[in-house]
Amino acid sequence: MNIAILSRDENIYSTCRIKQEGRERGHRMYIIDHTQCNIVIENKRPKLYFKNQLIDHIDAIIPRIGANVTDIGASVIQHFESMGVFTTLPSSVLINSRNKMKSLQILSQEKVSIPNTCYVNQLEDTKILEKVLGNPPWILKIPEGTQGIGVILSETLAAAESTIETLLKLNTKVIVQEFIKESKATDIRVLVVNGKILGAMKRTASSGFRSNLHRGATGTPVELTKKEEKLALKATKILGLNIAGVDIIQSNKGSLILEVNSSPGLEGIEDNTPKNVAKEIIIATEDLFSAYN
Repeated sequence: MNIAILSRDENIYSTCRIKQEGRERGHRMYIIDHTQCNIVIENKRPKLYFKNQLIDHIDAIIPRIGANVTDIGASVIQHFESMGVFTTLPSSVLINSRNKMKSLQILSQEKVSIPNTCYVNQLEDTKILEKVLGNPPWILKIPEGTQGIGVILSETLAAAESTIETLLKLNTKVIVQEFIKESKATDIRVLVVNGKILGAMKRTASSGFRSNLHRGATGTPVELTKKEEKLALKATKILGLNIAGVDIIQSNKGSLILEVNSSPGLEGIEDNTPKNVAKEIIIATEDLFSAYN
């Protein structure tokens, strides 16, 4: 197959590993920067150019779309779809999963356990936070942040109001969640590929409360409970993701879904588990492509 990885940087660990494993399985692998593509819309003849070259030889794409370029990434994926190219991440699925509030709404509707959450659209909305979330501290998030960016711990109502007011003035909506103190700044990242759990690691913050590896957290292998396995698989299936990083936090109410990442990094999970995740992604792409055709 001719497989293209949509990635802004060919030197990123995840991109390199997927490319390497694809080549080892006999595929012709390409890296296409989705932010550098030219979309051509013609009646019944969609075309796509990258670096002034017509892209008409790709069988399947594996999107690796950063949060700050979700819109252009989704547009490029959709154009590949209109050209009849298989994608491991459909454009509609990317959009739903990338927006934290929308994805939580979808999960909650299907009875998936999540932290208590409020969506703040105006400063007056802060009056209901204590009623819904209890007393501070609270976690404040922007809807499309990633890797721990845009996540703030507010210890008091006054601090929360000040941060929310600033973000709203920047035309940024805010998600406010209950703070799970008993988690002790740890969560669990579960890697799911094509309906199978490939590995899980516990991430512990080195300082503060954010347990993202990109923020200096450490990862260690962890054995999931049966309930956590079902929770991760259910969340992934509901959101329609073939490749996902599911973040679970352990609370006094049981395990909760924090969020589901549609372009999870592979380095941490490959370093902390024996699984060759990149190879499994290629195998999944082969299987899904066969079913697609």
